[in-house]
Amino acid sequence: MILKNKVSLITGAAKGIGKSIAFIFAKEGSLVFLNDIDEETLKRTEKEFQDAGFNCFSFLANVGKYVEVKRMFDFICEKAGKIDILVNNAGILKDKCLHNLTNKIWGEVIKVNLTSVFYCCKEAIIRMRENNYGRIINMTSVMAIRGNFGQTSYSASKAGIIGFTKSLAYEAASRGITVNAIAPGFIETNMIKDIPAEIKNNYLMNIPMKRFGKPDDIAKIALFLVSDDASYITGQIFNVNGGYLMQ
Repeated sequence: MILKNKVSLITGAAKGIGKSIAFIFAKEGSLVFLNDIDEETLKRTEKEFQDAGFNCFSFLANVGKYVEVKRMFDFICEKAGKIDILVNNAGILKDKCLHNLTNKIWGEVIKVNLTSVFYCCKEAIIRMRENNYGRIINMTSVMAIRGNFGQTSYSASKAGIIGFTKSLAYEAASRGITVNAIAPGFIETNMIKDIPAEIKNNYLMNIPMKRFGKPDDIAKIALFLVSDDASYITGQIFNVNGGYLMQ
């Protein structure tokens, strides 16, 4: 198994992309720590994993609050003694045109999408440096590169992740730690479920592959990036969008 004896933390893991990443990591032998803010869904996912025979724990925490992040990493080290892999997947979307965007909404989006990455990476790096090994994946978005109507807060938060990822990759490389980002396009999760049909069809028309992505499309590249096969890859942004944006 690719991730035998590895310890992973995936934030926002109760459903969608995070759940798919956690599932494929667990299937490949990793001890997986599932984090989310939705307690009911998180416990249901944990039970589903345990029923499948996977080794996992769940931890309810708001990753936008440092005290809760610190408590979560202390829990992981108490249970597993180390952290090998971190996937910063937790995120929120609150679309508003700038003239209607409140200071409160801006702050919430930046806190959950970007500041949480700082908190989690800081705690992870401290521990990974001790072992001269680590794999970090930060989830950004096609909208960080392309932008989108009504998404100044979301795009800004996700664009910040790109700069953060590249800078941290420089800092961590000498310690055997890789830091990369994945930029999904339109993936079939709750984030696009409520988009009006007309707008959704317009997006679909602009995707050369003529379909929305699935969470497993993201999970598979995440698995590659934390494997030994990707040990010489760091500071990169991987676009997974069916051709919606080509660079």
